[in-house]
Amino acid sequence: MKRMNHFELEGEFITIAQLLKALDYIGSGGETKYFLYEHKVLLNDAEVYEKKKKIKKGDVVTINGNKILIK
Repeated sequence: MKRMNHFELEGEFITIAQLLKALDYIGSGGETKYFLYEHKVLLNDAEVYEKKKKIKKGDVVTINGNKILIK
């Protein structure tokens, strides 16, 4: 069984673009749209296409099969 990674959220929310950049999946926010169309990104098991989608504590983001719990 795969272990779930964690991301410590500072503040009320983070956008998917900010999260992808913080996790080094992208180099800049401008790359978000392309990343979302080329890779499978899920927020609580629903596919994400909006780069400004808000992620909050307790959410689970899955990027190419890697689950990340937002704390």
